[in-house]
This record gives sequence, C-alpha cells and structure tokens, in this order.
Amino acid sequence: MAQQFNQYHKNTLFSLLLMAILGTSCSKDENKISDYDNNKINLVIADNFNLSAFSAALKRSGLDKTLQEGAGPYTALVPSDAAFSLSGYANAVSVLTANPTIISRIAQYHTLDGKYELNKLPYLFNQELRSRGGKLYATHWIKGTDTVLTLNGSRIISQNIPASNGLIQVLNRVLSPYLHDLLGDAVSAEPSITLFTQALKSSGLLETINGAGPYTIFAPSNQAMQAMGYASVEQINNTDVEVLKRLVNYHIVKDRRFIYDYILSTGSSNTSRQAMLDGNSVTMTLTPDSSVPGSFNGITLRGIGNTTAVKLVKQDILAGNGVLHIIDGALRITQQETLSN
Repeated sequence: MAQQFNQYHKNTLFSLLLMAILGTSCSKDENKISDYDNNKINLVIADNFNLSAFSAALKRSGLDKTLQEGAGPYTALVPSDAAFSLSGYANAVSVLTANPTIISRIAQYHTLDGKYELNKLPYLFNQELRSRGGKLYATHWIKGTDTVLTLNGSRIISQNIPASNGLIQVLNRVLSPYLHDLLGDAVSAEPSITLFTQALKSSGLLETINGAGPYTIFAPSNQAMQAMGYASVEQINNTDVEVLKRLVNYHIVKDRRFIYDYILSTGSSNTSRQAMLDGNSVTMTLTPDSSVPGSFNGITLRGIGNTTAVKLVKQDILAGNGVLHIIDGALRITQQETLSN
C-alpha cells in the first residue's frame, strides 16, 4: 500500500512539474508573440498590396532585414506598383527576377536614414537630401489650391505613413539613382546625343558644365543636330568655335530644373520663359494630361527662332551637379540659323 502511495506521489509530482514546464514554455511563446513588432517599415509596405513591387525590391536587396531589425528611424520613398510598371517592372515577380545589382541600387536610393516629414520643408525648389544611394532633391510648393511635394521631379502621392521605426512616402515614379557625379559624363554616356556631346567638347563648354553648377542641359538628339546641318563629328570639329558656343549656350540653364519644376512654377497662361546660359530665353509650354482634366504632365520648348514646338525625348536624367533632358529638335535663336550660316 505504501509502495502504491509513493508511486502515486511520484506521478503527481511529475505531472505538476511537466505542467509547470509547459506553462513556462507557453508563457515565453506568448511573450515572444506579444513582443513581435509587426509595424516596422518593411512589414507595413508588405501589407499594402499597392506597394508589392517595392516590397520585392527590399527582399531582393536584403534591405528588408535592415528595416526589420534596425531601430531607425528610417524614411522609405516607395514607388507605387503603377510607378514600377511604368519603369518596366510589371509586377513583384519581375522585380525578384531582375538584375540584383540594379534592384539593390534602387532600394538603397529610396531609403533614407532619419525621419523626413517632407511637408515640413521650406517652400523651395530642389532642396538636397541624401539617401543611402546618393543625393535627392525635394521640392515643397503651392500650385493653385494644392500643396505639392516632389522628389527629383516625381510627385509624392501619399505622405508620412507611420511605422514604428520611421515613415513611408509613396511616389508616382521610380527614382533613377544617378551614375555620374559630373553632368559632362552623363551627357557622354547617352548614345543618342553624340553629336551634341562633341559640340560641347569642341566649343570648350564641357569644362563649364563639369563645374560646381548646378546646370540643366536640354540636349538635341543626333537627328536634331543633323537637321541643323551638323551631319558628323568631323563636321562639328571643323566648325568655328564661336558658332558652336552660341549653339551650346542656348541649350544650357544655370540651375537644376526637373520637368515637373516647370509645371509647378508656370502660371495660369500655361507658358513661361526660361533664361538660358547665353542670356536669351526659351518659351516653355505645358502639355495637358489627357487622363486628368485640368492637369499637366510635361512641357514643350520653343526657341526664339523655332517655328514648331520642340518635344522631350527623355527627361530628368540626374547627375551629381545637374540634370539632363534630351529633346527632338535644336533650339534656334534665328529661323535661318543652320551650319551654313
């Protein structure tokens, strides 16, 4: 009988000990669950189905771990899925299967260390910020009844979304990290403007645009230069330097100007004048956005001597000391201005 009692006592103690262990284990698991922060920046982005492409970019680059484990604060500049689609990434899968170096550069360029409430910036154009991937330029401006925020000429469409370790700003375009510190190198890297690049070199103005700046260049395409009478690099080299200077100076602005800057700064006439490096002006005319009545999505240019509008071929190519745009026609000071004159 005593032996049965002792066995029963042992079994009871074992059961109590097991229950205590299990209870402690459950308590620890519950604490782990309750301590888990599901409001970190990367998780807030992952929970938003309109931001799936950038969430994939964070995973592809490994930056999601930094945003998950780091205390921050951070600011994530998140292009919408529609913005990624415009940049050639149809969905999250296309981001995950893209070149990892390119995706990593995009993710780094869109991530800032620190908490940036961009709506609290002064009302100024192109205020310099620094992300993990390089310099960015923020504009805070009032256009009509709207207060507009842009980064590198792209609009912020949703601002200051909170996370436990920072903020999220949603963009309507994917920002392109700049590859060149000097504008001259950015110009030289574009194969569609080799004739204008040679005009820059032969005129002696390459050194100017490689200075502190900032500068903005509206570079005519090779077809546009040929229409002006500059058929080859050799022909440009044989042209009088002063003639080339007049041509090139009329395509340079002594300022940093993204295309959306013109939309923001143009009044109710929808036209404005831009002073160029030579002192002459170019007329900028806003182009309507057919998808949004009453709004605008670009510009055309007209030099003093142009009889037709000059259109953009490529825009907002950022360099360390300026911005490059490519246009489909040369800006003319006189209607008869060609190489033969």
